[in-house]
Amino acid sequence: MVDWVLILAIEICIVTFVTWIAWSGVMGAPWLPTPKKRVRSMLEIAQVSSDDILYDLGSGDGRIIVMASKEFGATSIGIEVDPLRLLWSRFAIRRHKLRNKVRVIRGNFFNVNLTNATVVSLYQGYIINKKIRDKLAKELKPGTRVVSYRFILDGWTPVKTNEDESIYLYIV
Repeated sequence: MVDWVLILAIEICIVTFVTWIAWSGVMGAPWLPTPKKRVRSMLEIAQVSSDDILYDLGSGDGRIIVMASKEFGATSIGIEVDPLRLLWSRFAIRRHKLRNKVRVIRGNFFNVNLTNATVVSLYQGYIINKKIRDKLAKELKPGTRVVSYRFILDGWTPVKTNEDESIYLYIV
């Protein structure tokens, strides 16, 4: 005989998991983590270095901001609306001992000032990228690099592309 408490616990876990995945879709874009190989390629094509301040818009589990600091030396700031992914990111930052170089902000990236960025990374959908263009053009200084995975910034011309990995680099 199966314990009803165990069944209830499993059902709660399933509902929580589905809600967690759906949350980001409701907030704007579904959460699909960027493969680590692509993260490295994004940071390489953007030539991220210790001189950079990288903002990751919709930073998810923090893999881009952690790698940008740990392997490329950049100061990194993630912006994430989902509280569970925010906690996961903060855990990753602590685990990698990067609290002096990396932070993650809970919020909607449309409401965060990006003027300090030298690099901005994106893995958003086509619609979000279309909406974010004006904000980027208005707030980013000339020379700021914007690297996008999978989706182009319609109306902007990439200075570099990696078609095999769907990575697009723009310079403001």
